[in-house]
Amino acid sequence: MAMKRTRRARAGGRGRGSSPPARYRIGRVAELAPGGSLKFILPIGGVDEECFVVNFGGAFHAYVNRCCHIPIALDWIDNQFFTADGGYLICQTHNACYAPDSGQCLAGPPGTPGKSLVRVPIEIKAGVIYALPPAAP
Repeated sequence: MAMKRTRRARAGGRGRGSSPPARYRIGRVAELAPGGSLKFILPIGGVDEECFVVNFGGAFHAYVNRCCHIPIALDWIDNQFFTADGGYLICQTHNACYAPDSGQCLAGPPGTPGKSLVRVPIEIKAGVIYALPPAAP
């Protein structure tokens, strides 16, 4: 069951001096059952980006919430990213299908297959999921 909210990622570790945080707390592992997703806002390249994390078969993967066909959010219905069978991530607008574990587009509009969603690196420490800002997309 998808959670219907977007969180602002909170700084969870500081870099040295006045550098930006090294990681951002986005939630707890226990909040994301297999097939679940959670949206969060993460600063990337000086811009707040909507991102999401999914639990796919017990493994966690996070991406910027932007279709690689046209830069719009994947979830037409708030916080629902999986196909009905739970096997793929889907752009609700274009029906582009992405592999949940890699973000690679497997099927979709011309020119989209083979492209990938922007991955957000994550780490899990003591049951807490942290996001690490990727390079600006």
